[in-house]
Amino acid sequence: MGGTLDFKLVQPEESIKDFVYCFSSLQNFSNDHKAVVTPNGRIDLICSKTNNNKIQVALLGLETQPKYPDQEISDFCSVSFNPLAIEYIFGFPVADIINSGRLMPDDFWGLKIEDLDHFDAFCDMMTKKITALLPADVDVRKSKLFELVFAQDGEISVAELCEKILWSPRQINRYFNQQFGLPLKAYCKILRFQASLSHIKAGTLYPQLNFTDQSHFIKEVKRLSGVSPKELYKNKNDRFLQFLVDDQK
Repeated sequence: MGGTLDFKLVQPEESIKDFVYCFSSLQNFSNDHKAVVTPNGRIDLICSKTNNNKIQVALLGLETQPKYPDQEISDFCSVSFNPLAIEYIFGFPVADIINSGRLMPDDFWGLKIEDLDHFDAFCDMMTKKITALLPADVDVRKSKLFELVFAQDGEISVAELCEKILWSPRQINRYFNQQFGLPLKAYCKILRFQASLSHIKAGTLYPQLNFTDQSHFIKEVKRLSGVSPKELYKNKNDRFLQFLVDDQK
């Protein structure tokens, strides 16, 4: 590997927080790192430099399983979007790229390769672009839905959500399947796993959230990370990249 991983994270401005989870930058990353990307319930726009010094922009759909990057990437800047952004910022669903991605046009949103040279400038530019795309109105049921599932780390029943936002289970699941490629219950399990990472990182290897029992907890962690809670805690060779986010959130 060319050097020590250099990870940076910037929180979004308050005005775009409903749509943007964070901005991040990772340098000195390559296949030698044997990295693992675990699901976190967000959709990422990855902007990187190719070997022939051109910009490459890719939109990654939601992940429901661990991912092992297999292409050489030395550095990149990214925007991690909350699901609400898919309909209201991008204007098209990502159901067809669940556990995969889509290359965007090289000039997507006016991005140029030099925009990746300075992370702070990248964040400023993307903030301005996203702000310009903010919708005049958002379906209050959808904004309330994500507010509730994020606040509860996914630990809220469909029945309770329906009662609070006055939207039927059938309508909610149709929305999730059409926009993101998975039902609400599956999405909530991802958020619960994501919330469990901080406990595991601190050495708490038994469930703190609403898992049925220890066996269920281990099974869910293995399904979404590829390893047991014990192995995840060890984080051998710092390969679980989501821990980098936890360090700076």
